[in-house]
Amino acid sequence: MAKRFIPLTEVSEILDISSAQAYALVRSGELPAIKVGGRGQWRVETTVLEEYIQRMYTETRQFVRSQGDD
Repeated sequence: MAKRFIPLTEVSEILDISSAQAYALVRSGELPAIKVGGRGQWRVETTVLEEYIQRMYTETRQFVRSQGDD
């Protein structure tokens, strides 16, 4: 069974960004996450991460198209 939630360390590995950058995405609200456990560790739902990645693809496509009009 696939994991429903993953820690920010795994998110940063998947996105190939630093842990600080992953935390910044959560803090800014760009990447919704929940805080769980006694130590309050952040977790991101895998479906939410996939939606975020798809949003980034869409934004990138739109950016590339807009740059092609120059």
